[in-house]
Amino acid sequence: MRRIIILGAGYAGLEAAKTLHKKLKKQNDVEILLIDQNNYHTLLTELHEVAGHRVGPSGVQVSIEHVLQYTKVKFVQDKIIKADLKEKKLYSDKAEYAFDYLITGVGSEPAYFGIPGIQENAFTLWSLEDAKKIHDHVENMFKLASKEEDEDKRKELLTFAVGGGGFTGIETMGELMEWTKTLCRQYNVARHEVRLIVVEALPTILPTLTEKSIKKAVRYMEKRGVEIRVNSPITEVTDRSFTLKDGTTIATRTLIWTGGIQTNGFVKELGVTVGKRNRIVVNQFCQTVEYDYVYAVGDNMEFVEENGEVLPPLVETALQSGEVAAANIAAEILGKEKHKLKSNLHGVMVSIGSLYGVAELKGVPRLSGFLAIVMKHFVNMHYLFGIGGLELCWEYLNHQLFHTERKYGFFLESVISHARERSFRFWLFPLRIYLGYKWLMSGLGKIESGWWTKPMLVLEAAESSGATSGATGAASGAAGGGVPLLGQYTPDWYKWVIENVVLPNKMIFQQIIVVTEILLAVAFLLGLFTFLASIVSIGLNINFLLSTGLYDWWYIWASFAMFAGGGRVLGVDHYLMPWLQNQLRHFQKNRSINLFKGWQW
Repeated sequence: MRRIIILGAGYAGLEAAKTLHKKLKKQNDVEILLIDQNNYHTLLTELHEVAGHRVGPSGVQVSIEHVLQYTKVKFVQDKIIKADLKEKKLYSDKAEYAFDYLITGVGSEPAYFGIPGIQENAFTLWSLEDAKKIHDHVENMFKLASKEEDEDKRKELLTFAVGGGGFTGIETMGELMEWTKTLCRQYNVARHEVRLIVVEALPTILPTLTEKSIKKAVRYMEKRGVEIRVNSPITEVTDRSFTLKDGTTIATRTLIWTGGIQTNGFVKELGVTVGKRNRIVVNQFCQTVEYDYVYAVGDNMEFVEENGEVLPPLVETALQSGEVAAANIAAEILGKEKHKLKSNLHGVMVSIGSLYGVAELKGVPRLSGFLAIVMKHFVNMHYLFGIGGLELCWEYLNHQLFHTERKYGFFLESVISHARERSFRFWLFPLRIYLGYKWLMSGLGKIESGWWTKPMLVLEAAESSGATSGATGAASGAAGGGVPLLGQYTPDWYKWVIENVVLPNKMIFQQIIVVTEILLAVAFLLGLFTFLASIVSIGLNINFLLSTGLYDWWYIWASFAMFAGGGRVLGVDHYLMPWLQNQLRHFQKNRSINLFKGWQW
């Protein structure tokens, strides 16, 4: 048995796990372990949303066991403190792990560049715990300020600075910019008392973007009261202030340091060649210099491209390196050719709060404003779909749209609050049964009146007899010599469909309607595929409205109510939907189904 260990469940680690399962799932002599100290994967690029009170902690957490369910990869929650790469062993406080291949993706940690006092006195944003600390601290500053009468102390409490004008720093400031407005109302603090500062050592913020995008970002923040200081390296930090290179001292209790990262200090103990900021030097296959069975990925690796530039530590870099490392291990085991890492970066995006952003993507015009935010959400969901399928995308949307912690204007907040209300589904049961009964009576009525055996549809009625029930009137109206397909309000395009498609095949369409109504009755009575049945029910009634003009509005509104999970109470959907959900998980990871997995009793 050969064992592959992936150390770290970050972006690169999960991508490596997914790739190894895909390529080695049929190899019974291969064991794959993923080891991480947490039982969840953190969306590191969204930590600013937790720090700035946009989403709760669960909004940036992804269950590792969920991601690995129905795969060959086993998850072990443990913290590795020592490694002997020569002997192929990893050690924690409680266990020893032997391996044949190792992929190290243990992530990064803040780099402080020797600035006196910064490590002791500044906040960082590189873990979920960091984000929660910042969140609680910012709110506490407003609580204290609301009771503080000394003007200088109050100013110190209400000054919030971000050190570093890169993506993380600007996104963090964007969240503070929005959240502090809410906190001002909550704690009765005047908005002009709050001071927001971005401090950057370079001549510009967001240096990897074009000048046009940078100007848009600067203009947006400055309009909302953010001070942006460039060419301003921090030289010293205390618990109540920080000092800039020009001698300026800014009094504050809140400095959030986002000025740079370096590879986790753990890698320095591995005995491998490291480059700048402790990143492990790797070859074109992501292998370390010393050991061809040890691979480094993501932020852990220093990979020099053909143009001589070091691949930057981005999410795309992590995903691509994780996939290449895993594919090369699989290739060695299967006796196939290895692949070189060739970066394919598609661009960058930065959000400045929840409603504005700038994006520069390959093949797409520069985006700014809300469109850039929408694009960022799509990119996040693309990643989540890749590791966990549709469920993770739905959870992400729920956190971003319906379970957001952020308070907006009255109208938007009202829409959000109403949308996230949850109903007691039991009370949908009698409505569902009655809806099924009505469809059953309608279908049987059509059979009795001859819909199944003789043509009943005509183009137009000789005389208009007024509006009747759409689902039942079509059957009862047949006694007068046929059911007219054109009504007073039938649109021209639908008349064309009736004349050229429906009438020449009237018996087929009559039987389709009868079968559909009977099937709807069965679906609602049994609570089977209720969501789909509701869509068909609404569509069938709209068809009646467009053609015959016969209507019975309550069918439509009752069908809408079923969207809330009407079949999950005293219905087959209570058992079927969880099973289908698990089948979808299994299929996405294995391209196969297992009929006996996922039943819920």
